[in-house]
Amino acid sequence: MEKLFIDSPLNGTAIELEKVNDKIFSSGAAGRGIAIKNPDGKIFAPFDGTIKFFASPGVIGLKSFGGVELLIHVGLNTCKLIGETFKPKVAAGDTIERGQILLTFDPQEMIRAGFDSTTPVVVTNPENFDEIIFRLGEEEFIVKSTNFFAKLKARDVIGGGFKYA
Repeated sequence: MEKLFIDSPLNGTAIELEKVNDKIFSSGAAGRGIAIKNPDGKIFAPFDGTIKFFASPGVIGLKSFGGVELLIHVGLNTCKLIGETFKPKVAAGDTIERGQILLTFDPQEMIRAGFDSTTPVVVTNPENFDEIIFRLGEEEFIVKSTNFFAKLKARDVIGGGFKYA
C-alpha cells in the first residue's frame, strides 16, 4: 500500500470528516478525506487529470492521471440551492491541470440561504492507499481510516513510499 499526498482543492479550515453534519460523509460511506470549513469560494484542480462528472453545479468528481478519484461536494445539501451561487469553469470530460480553477462559488450566499458551506473532499477509491495526506498551505492532514485524523506541519512528514496525485 502507498501513501497518497494530495493538495487541498480549496482554502479554508480543515476539519475531520467525522465532524461533518452529513452522515454520508461523516460515516465514511463516500470515501476517506477531510472537510473544509469557511471556504474562500474557489475550487482548484489538486492534480492533473479529468473531470469525471458535475452531479450538480457544486458536486464535482475528478480523476487524476495516476488513478486517484476525488469527490468535492461544495457545501452540505447544496444540491437544492438554485441561483448564481456556483460558476463552473470546466465541464465533465475536460482535461485539467494542477492549480487550474474549476469552480467559483459564493459561500456567503450559501450561508444567507440557510446552507452550511462546509465542503467535504474525499478520495472515493481509498482502498488503494494506506494513508491519504491532504496538504492545505503549510499544514498536512493524515487520514489513515475513517476514524483517524492527524494534523502535521509539512516539515514533520518524512517521505518514503508515497505517491503524489
